[in-house]
Amino acid sequence: MTESSSNTMWGGRFAQGPDAVMEAINASIDFDRRLYAQDIRGSRAHAAMLAAVGIISDSDFHSIEKGLLTVLSEIEQGTFSYSRELEDIHMNVEARLKEVIGAPAGRLHTARSRNDQVATDLRLWVRDQIDLALEGLATLQRALLAQAEAGADWVMPGFTHLQTAQPVTWGHHMLAYVEMFARDAGRLRDARARLNECPLGAAALAGTSFPIDREMTARELGFERPCANSLDAVSDRDFALEFLSAAAICAIHMSRLAEELVIWSSAQFRFVTLSDRFSTGSSIMPQKKNPDAAELLRAKTGRILGAAVALFTVMKGLPLAYSKDMQEDKEQVFDAADTLQLSLAAMAGMVADMSANRAALEEAASAGFSTATDLADWLVRTLGLPFREAHHVTGALVARAEEKGCDLPDLGLEEMQAEHPAITREVFDVLGVHNSVASRTSYGGTAPQQVRAQIARWKETLG
Repeated sequence: MTESSSNTMWGGRFAQGPDAVMEAINASIDFDRRLYAQDIRGSRAHAAMLAAVGIISDSDFHSIEKGLLTVLSEIEQGTFSYSRELEDIHMNVEARLKEVIGAPAGRLHTARSRNDQVATDLRLWVRDQIDLALEGLATLQRALLAQAEAGADWVMPGFTHLQTAQPVTWGHHMLAYVEMFARDAGRLRDARARLNECPLGAAALAGTSFPIDREMTARELGFERPCANSLDAVSDRDFALEFLSAAAICAIHMSRLAEELVIWSSAQFRFVTLSDRFSTGSSIMPQKKNPDAAELLRAKTGRILGAAVALFTVMKGLPLAYSKDMQEDKEQVFDAADTLQLSLAAMAGMVADMSANRAALEEAASAGFSTATDLADWLVRTLGLPFREAHHVTGALVARAEEKGCDLPDLGLEEMQAEHPAITREVFDVLGVHNSVASRTSYGGTAPQQVRAQIARWKETLG
């Protein structure tokens, strides 16, 4: 590396070029090249504004605009040559622009800094990723809705502590995840709304003395407004932290569903069969069908959580305004975004392709004294017992059934009356799992009529 080439960016301030190790730790072009489209888009908007307010001539603007489109085309076609000596995507684009159009390229950087430039680029990139994630979430929700609609009245065990609790419907269980992912979408939309302010024009940290029009550049880039404080504009990475936080919560939800799919697809449960497209075999055991996609989704959560923790740690002690530490934001955001988009696609594919085993679901729903709560509720509702007494009577009846090796509906009336003489034959009407789920008609309950109402609401919402 020659001294003249190494000092191109810094002008006359430094007499010697950077050490090779300094160049390696300082350069970000190996990863921030992903911002090329946003960087060129921001530069085009900035140049248009400079021309509109008379800071640069129309002739220079047209040269810059044409040159930037040429650079964009070269990058998209894979013919662009990146230089680590130029550190980042901003300087690489500007240097190539100068080669293409000559002197007018030097006017592009008027009234801006790399600080507000990179803040704008990353906001634009994160905003695009949020939009992609929202599309992915909607696709996943539609897949869950299709499963819910197919099994709106199929009974299955509901669990607490992974122990049989009360019967629910398959549709109800699927809708629980629709609600979870709806909250994820809400968090992303909230993050997008707060993100949607434009840092461009904040310059290095204090604004600029040039008569720029920040409202114009904000509009050109699809932002709601310019950032109101130049110090905050260049030092803020809340938008990245919010994106990573929302992505982490979403990943945790996918991990919970993935865990259920791993359990449900096992030979011990047989609740679902995952398609061959999202399963693998064993190199030694020919009978195996492994839920590898679901297992990998559980693990991918760690990558997204790790990215969030890493960026929180980077930002926790930084004084205003910009510090070079912030260069460490991009790899975390890039990796988490890639992982989120892949995970959403994989989960949507698994859910859409999986087959639920109605018979196995119903068999499991009928086991484990799942209607014990229905019996206790009947004792309260019909016989007027205090709930604590009804709870005690039901527990005694469960113990009797356990001793006999049968379920509650298999006990005789006389055996039930031995625990409480007022019990009548009508009690057997509430002990079936279908009767149990049908009775849960409260809003948000598991009754098929409630499930179908929620499905209709979500189908209208998602379109």
